[in-house]
Amino acid sequence: MAVSNQLKHEIVALTRDLVLIPSSDSRPTERERCFQFVKNHVDAVDHVEIREVRENDIPSLLVLPRDIAEPEVLMCAHLDVIDHADDAVYRSRVADGRIYGPGSGDMKGALAVFLELFRHVQAKAGPVSLGMLVTSDEETGGSAGVRHVFQDLGLRCGTALIPDGGSLTNITVEEKGVVELRMTAHGHGTHAARPWLSDNALKRVLAAAEDVSAALNPAEDTEDHWHTTCTLTMVDTRNRTPNRIAGEAGATLDVRFPAPLTSGEILARVRNIVPGDVAVEIGLLAEPACLSPDPLFLEVANELTGNQVNLVREHGASDARFAVACGIPVVMSRPDVGNLHAEDEWIDIESMMAFFTMYATYLERKLA
Repeated sequence: MAVSNQLKHEIVALTRDLVLIPSSDSRPTERERCFQFVKNHVDAVDHVEIREVRENDIPSLLVLPRDIAEPEVLMCAHLDVIDHADDAVYRSRVADGRIYGPGSGDMKGALAVFLELFRHVQAKAGPVSLGMLVTSDEETGGSAGVRHVFQDLGLRCGTALIPDGGSLTNITVEEKGVVELRMTAHGHGTHAARPWLSDNALKRVLAAAEDVSAALNPAEDTEDHWHTTCTLTMVDTRNRTPNRIAGEAGATLDVRFPAPLTSGEILARVRNIVPGDVAVEIGLLAEPACLSPDPLFLEVANELTGNQVNLVREHGASDARFAVACGIPVVMSRPDVGNLHAEDEWIDIESMMAFFTMYATYLERKLA
């Protein structure tokens, strides 16, 4: 279906309104405000039942067609964004055919499209077998959102649509797994002029991080980078004095790995490398995922793009892994986006309209 100028205006305005709300994990009040904003948007939809779900006081919104507990298609989106220290950056502007602003690409623009698409599809007489799940913890691991709804509450669907990777012509079929490691060392701090009197905790934790990185990173990179990577992302100490040796220090490593490796195998290697005087804590664990997109969606996408669709692999991870773990096929594509997690993050407006048309066409044929 062609997107009218009025609908285009509404989607752009809705995206910009969502970007204005700094719905990050460190701002729970703003996250609640964004959640209520989304809830208000679907309250007027006929033939659906709206359920507010909370796990660890983190809200999710589950909207299902009346009397259909297991919809044929479930649209999944998240409203949370990463933290920026300054609230003032949570603003949007339109320039060069794009909406700029934190969270516009990941994923408030796609969420706006899904909200309008859901209203469009459900406007038909009688309930349509299409549901929607909006969560607010994807950026912090998704445990209280998609994982809780699928694994704890037992929600099932025929196909899940998750616009957290790919593009209009790149359909994601595989994602890497993630292991986040926090290593800490305790020593004896003293004056930097007398290093022989100290046990330098910073030196020990950095040495351990370097050993783990050397063991997990490949000796040579490959063109597609489809291998395990280990990246040092944070180093910290309570020491604030330049001429004092740190008595304690920490380092954080982000490990990404493809199947058939598992998080258990990664952790076993780490524990064999890190010395006993350096503690290891596990943060996020996510297994690799194979998404198995609906062939009908691939058919529609090829038709609308002139057979330009590619099946791609993503180095990141998403909430899709929780659906995959339940045996649910996942379609993952999204509009054109850029500078994700930056202050000048953007989403392309025309690609949002093409995204709407592609998904509307798919749902029309899928749910006919």
